[in-house]
Amino acid sequence: MRHFTNVKDLGDLKQAVAEALEVKANRYNYQHLGQNKTMLLIFFNSSLRTRLSTQKAAMNLGMNTMVLDITQGAWKLETERGVVMDGDKPEHLFEAVPVMGCYCDVIGVRAFARFENKEEDYNEMILNQFIQLSGKPVVSMEACTGHPLQSFADLITIEEYKSKERPKVVLTWAPHPRALPQAVPNSFADFMNETDYDFVITHPEGYELDPRFVRGAKVEYDQKKAFEGADFIYAKNWAAFTDPNYGQILSKDRNWTVGVEQMALTNDAHFMHCLPVRRNMIVTDDVIEGPRSIVIPEAANREISAQVVIKRILEGI
Repeated sequence: MRHFTNVKDLGDLKQAVAEALEVKANRYNYQHLGQNKTMLLIFFNSSLRTRLSTQKAAMNLGMNTMVLDITQGAWKLETERGVVMDGDKPEHLFEAVPVMGCYCDVIGVRAFARFENKEEDYNEMILNQFIQLSGKPVVSMEACTGHPLQSFADLITIEEYKSKERPKVVLTWAPHPRALPQAVPNSFADFMNETDYDFVITHPEGYELDPRFVRGAKVEYDQKKAFEGADFIYAKNWAAFTDPNYGQILSKDRNWTVGVEQMALTNDAHFMHCLPVRRNMIVTDDVIEGPRSIVIPEAANREISAQVVIKRILEGI
């Protein structure tokens, strides 16, 4: 593996999950791979789980780690070519990225969608500049259109908790006070569509995701109908994707908040969320604190998904 940006980079998912479970049981067995190597983690946006889990995963593999927050303690970076740099950004990615590449062996990048230009967001301008200019393997720690480390952890978690070979997995939109990117639902759909699960996406009309991620998944606009018989409920908010409403909030309908009433329609489903979660907007206290909530084991698996990815990259260096 050279770079990690989407589900296809993992190859066979059953093999990837098996490797993840082996790594989870023996997470310090591969420290020789990272000896005298350094991973640089670049954050254009805030992070808790991604920062800690990726840094811990690299350390498990014997790597040195460096963390750079672009918004704190670093020069503001220009990303557009052809811009007259007479504003508040004194350095361009075209110079900064190759310099960063000089100091490390692997780079992790976190850069969210800005909702200013859909084409730029969905062309992954910043992530691709790191891939093109750094000369080093690049791991997406959440980009504009995807969060594959999260979705790989989600898959590992479902495999650990499923009680039947083909569970019903439902991705449900839920209300939020801010406009959030489509990265997590895009990646979750991307991963689920590569499994043989019974996968359903439910959301209000107007919140359709990019068809390249939805692919053959069933889309149901009635949340309660979608929840019937579900084994896993994955709740997440996202802003509108379809033009002319890209990046906008179309609804804050609290009827879509995942509560006890909706969960009662399921097959005693496990509740999942990538965190952080807005309680009583996305999910009620009773559900997220309930015995079928697996948001903490799901978050713990972020370390494992990152470690498998970094391990594979190190094996290819």
